[in-house]
Amino acid sequence: MKVAAYSATGEARSEQVELPATVFDGRVSESALHQVVTAIELHRRQGTAATRSRGEVRGGGRKPWRQKGTGRARAGTIRSPLWRGGAVTFGPQPRSYDVRIPRKLKRLAIRSALNARAEDGDLAVIEPLELEAPRTKQIAELVGNLEAGGSNVLLLTDGLKRTLFLSARNLPGVKLMPWGEASAFDVLWADLILIESSALDSADEKATQGAEGVEG
Repeated sequence: MKVAAYSATGEARSEQVELPATVFDGRVSESALHQVVTAIELHRRQGTAATRSRGEVRGGGRKPWRQKGTGRARAGTIRSPLWRGGAVTFGPQPRSYDVRIPRKLKRLAIRSALNARAEDGDLAVIEPLELEAPRTKQIAELVGNLEAGGSNVLLLTDGLKRTLFLSARNLPGVKLMPWGEASAFDVLWADLILIESSALDSADEKATQGAEGVEG
């Protein structure tokens, strides 16, 4: 699978780059993507919604009127769920929405997301970026040269690069993360994914070493 390549300044290269088959095998599991993305969205819920039950609502200790002889329906408290200002029946209570995601399912989902983006032409390789000091303007110019203004851009770097992170954190729609730490949700969120060429080289080497270890 081949994708477009760009220089560190955002200039398009004449030749495309072959993606490592150890990571980009062309397989897309929609089921894994759905499970993982749904679980990530559930993890983001605070789960703090709460209503007061009969035991928590204040007041209503006195019977509003006598049981018989008034012509009105029987009532034991003004805090009944049937009354305005009363308790809530079967209302939400604080809870956890965490869902356990198996590690293999996470890996399958991220690979599926990357393969889907590569097949759609929304993934490209860029030369390694190096900045001596944080320069937001330089990253903004890079995004502008790629004609990705107004789109969500995900830049996957070869390891943690603090200067790049500080340069991109104030740009709306731009997210910078080390290769291997992005989730399937991050990949699907982005309209354009840029991967440093050195990150792909190291990923291919790790996958090759792992395969040799299994065979041994």
